[in-house]
Amino acid sequence: MKPSGEIKYLFKETDWILYLACILTSVFGAFMVYSATYHTIPEGSVVAGECLSTVIGSLLGIIICYIISLFDYEVIMRLTPFIMAVCLLFMISLFKFGQSPSNRSDAICWLYFKIGSFKISFQPSELLKIGFIISFTTHIDAIKDNINSFKNILLLGLHGIIPIALVILTGDLGSALVFVVIFLGMMFLAGVQLRYFLAGIVAVTVAAPILWIKFFSAFQKNRLLAVYYPSALTQETYDDVIYQQARGLKAIGSGMITGQGYLKGALTQSGYVPVTESDMIITVIGEELGFIGCIAVLAILTFIVFRLAKDGRKSTNISGYLLCSGVAFMVAAQAIINIGMCLSLLPCIGITLPFISSGGTSNMCVYFGIGVAMSVFRRCSERSPVNFRVRNISTPFKEI
Repeated sequence: MKPSGEIKYLFKETDWILYLACILTSVFGAFMVYSATYHTIPEGSVVAGECLSTVIGSLLGIIICYIISLFDYEVIMRLTPFIMAVCLLFMISLFKFGQSPSNRSDAICWLYFKIGSFKISFQPSELLKIGFIISFTTHIDAIKDNINSFKNILLLGLHGIIPIALVILTGDLGSALVFVVIFLGMMFLAGVQLRYFLAGIVAVTVAAPILWIKFFSAFQKNRLLAVYYPSALTQETYDDVIYQQARGLKAIGSGMITGQGYLKGALTQSGYVPVTESDMIITVIGEELGFIGCIAVLAILTFIVFRLAKDGRKSTNISGYLLCSGVAFMVAAQAIINIGMCLSLLPCIGITLPFISSGGTSNMCVYFGIGVAMSVFRRCSERSPVNFRVRNISTPFKEI
């Protein structure tokens, strides 16, 4: 095929609908992070540091996403050992070099690198999500013909437990819950029999007291109790734990239907709600853009999830189907958990809203997953048949 033809397919085989939907959501997110941090912009600066890191992370992610989409996803799967080695190395390094946020001494989730005068933060669990989706897909593909044997179920379970345990040990309960959703969702779509899920529920129920006592910090326990069993806490402890969500609900409610206007949210601009640029970004949207703005966010994120699922269904093999589905589960889980905790339906466990919350790492890594899904779409696209004519071919067979 002529080079011009290859260039034509380079653009034609891109899932522009998914790609542009993600980019537009990121642009919207950057504006909301700017509003959330508007009152903290240092004198002489144009934007706050959180907004700048969000924009840079998103831009890098958008570029790398398209580059990843150019590679065959089966080639990416063959790199599973290397990908997981890098992801696990970063995660393990947290136990030596990990640092905690100022208000969470129990969570060693971040690595910090200094390049000249710039300090760069990196959250390894975000990269591990993509590595896990790729490695788990590779694992399932290797045993798909006998996936329901007891041995293979045990090995799949071990594959899922390792990253979940690592993330819990670093204090990142929110990401651990996302891993659980990805793990269970991919197991279900791979055709694992229901009896194994029931056995898993029994095992988790039995192990719950051990997890509660040994792995959950007092801070994490209090956040769970504040939502589901507040009477177990003293009034002082309850007020201390729930105040972020209580303030967030007040901000969302004050926006009513149409909101108070961009950059005009009284509670947002006064800093009344903590961490509005990240975990509580939906409170900014609710206060300044109202119910309509929140519904629009839900609509675009739902569209992205269903588009990912649709790309997966187009795949001709289970690998492409699971890769796209894994990314869809990741985006859906993060969105549900983030919005749920902002509405006090779930405990405040620290998880970002995909494409919208601040954070260079989270925004960049979610685009890595989108790039893998776009690779599946590219390989499943149908090309027009090539017309050619064969001349001067001799044959010993004569037409009768």
